[in-house]
Amino acid sequence: MVFWSYVCWKATMGENMPDTKKLLAELLGTLILVTVGGFAIASSVVSGAASSLVLIGFGFGFALLAGLYAFGEVSGGHFNPAVSFAAWLDGRIDAVTFAGYALVQFIGAILAGYILVWATNEEFVGSAMATVPGGGSTATKAVLLEALLTAIFVLVILKVTTSGTFGASTFLAISLTLVAIHFAAVPLTGASVNPARTLGTAVAGGNFTDLWVYFVGPLLGAGLGWVIFKYVSADSE
Repeated sequence: MVFWSYVCWKATMGENMPDTKKLLAELLGTLILVTVGGFAIASSVVSGAASSLVLIGFGFGFALLAGLYAFGEVSGGHFNPAVSFAAWLDGRIDAVTFAGYALVQFIGAILAGYILVWATNEEFVGSAMATVPGGGSTATKAVLLEALLTAIFVLVILKVTTSGTFGASTFLAISLTLVAIHFAAVPLTGASVNPARTLGTAVAGGNFTDLWVYFVGPLLGAGLGWVIFKYVSADSE
């Protein structure tokens, strides 16, 4: 079904179709991020590690770092529809590329979710790996927190990639920002800042609790991050 959806979409887009290599890079990068991050969660739960936040934070951060080193120079290394949305707002990609990136990011995350189900079980993925409001946080608070954290994440990404060049310091800055976000928000929202990451484990684990939070929050945050980026960059343009 996914294959035929891709074929039909490619036929419709024609010459406007994004580069297949870029789409594959985004799919695989998202798959790596969600899979390795999910295994970090599993390890922290199974081992009962006292430093579980550190394990989860660095698990997702290093997974992103690996994806950036592998595919950053191919596609830009978004692996996140919110990041792609911000890139579209900033004119770095067109609307068709944004749609293509988002599609394959969701596919990659869902595939990762089922890999995690295969390695553990559906109930575990739907509970331990789900991003849901916690720590007394309501859905409304979670939306605002996800928006704020995504704005920070997007602001850093847009700023360090302004020149269009990629390197070790760029990848490290982006990855460590994600680590910090996980340290701050895992107990409160699950620290998604990524609609694909949330949808992947929701579909595979069958837990759609407050799913809308993790679409609305990150997309609003991406827009906010872009607005702040444009404002602080105005004098240097």
